[in-house]
Amino acid sequence: MLKDIKIMIKLLFLKQDKELYFTLKKILGFYPGDIELYKTALMHKSIMHRNNKGKPVNNERLEFLGDAVLDAVVGDIVYRRFPGKREGFLTNTRSKLVQRETLGKLANEMGITNLVLSSGRSQSHNSYIGGNAFEALVGAMYLDRGYETCMKFMEKRILDNMINVDKVAYKEVNFKSKLLEWAQKNRIELDYKEVNQSKDENGSPVFVYKVVIEGVEGEVGRGYSKKEAQQLSSKATLELLRRNSKYLDSIFAAKSQRTQMEEVPIVGVPVISEPRKPKAEKPASSEPKEKKERKPRRQKAEKEVTEDNQKVEKKPKQGAKPKTEEKEQPAKTEKKEKPERKEKMTRRQRAEKAKQENTNNPANQQPQEKPAKAEESTIAADPDFDLSGITAKELTREEIIALAEKAAFSEE
Repeated sequence: MLKDIKIMIKLLFLKQDKELYFTLKKILGFYPGDIELYKTALMHKSIMHRNNKGKPVNNERLEFLGDAVLDAVVGDIVYRRFPGKREGFLTNTRSKLVQRETLGKLANEMGITNLVLSSGRSQSHNSYIGGNAFEALVGAMYLDRGYETCMKFMEKRILDNMINVDKVAYKEVNFKSKLLEWAQKNRIELDYKEVNQSKDENGSPVFVYKVVIEGVEGEVGRGYSKKEAQQLSSKATLELLRRNSKYLDSIFAAKSQRTQMEEVPIVGVPVISEPRKPKAEKPASSEPKEKKERKPRRQKAEKEVTEDNQKVEKKPKQGAKPKTEEKEQPAKTEKKEKPERKEKMTRRQRAEKAKQENTNNPANQQPQEKPAKAEESTIAADPDFDLSGITAKELTREEIIALAEKAAFSEE
């Protein structure tokens, strides 16, 4: 009361804003203390007003604060008004009381919308402009007078005189949520299809949405936002479902057709071909692969050595003559490089050998040389070739030839 008396005395000396003071006193129930806060609350962003520092001034910040204060104040009132109700009911009731449509209607009825400073083209959404201005005024009120003043304003002037809280609490407002709940309960597919998007005379966007249930088209809603258009289309579709039984039957017929198509049994089951079983492999021997490959070669080599030893044992006893012939072959073929020439010389040697054996010409015989180690062992094992009586002194060519002739004649 003292603040109001001081402000009334102050108004006697004011030359400006007197009309705004009296208008706000009629709307709010008290005289504003800081008039600049309320001026800012009634200033829309479309006028692009700036302060002395060049910063934009509008009601957006106060709108943010007023929105939070309204949630707290209305939540407190609803909590005390409906004892024993659950959280879901209290949340729905509060959202209905503070939604933009409700606040826009309050702003229009109280005359707040007419006080908002904005450009002419923004007046197409009077509900939004009025609702935003209402929230901004609550924010200015909170900064000017505090929380208790905001509580009295909402409880005494708004909820008791202008809004029936009980009626709003039990009234269905969220038609989209109601339609979605019904569709989920009946397992029905629901969708919202955008029909058109355009602009009105003032350049404001306009959205048109249509409800589609199980492929069956429902009602159409038109609004200045997608949410509003979907809400209006949902409301109209719910009314259609209640009054038109044929429309409801067509929806359930479409649902049954869809479910039958989904539940059609599969007639032909594809056969899964089993993988072929691998052929039984022969048991592998304990010897490694390398040894398997080397075994035939080793056996072949051993066989060749055995055959050579047998040939040596079957050789006729000829004394020193075979030794000379065997030595002559490498002596004559040492100078030959090509393997083909070596093979020809070997055949020639065989022919000469056969001729020597036929003619018994001792002059063509070469002196006996020292045999190889393998031949020494063979001769030493033979008793007919006992050389223990031969002296270790070097013999001349003539002596060697004489000994060879003697040995040859003795064999005959």
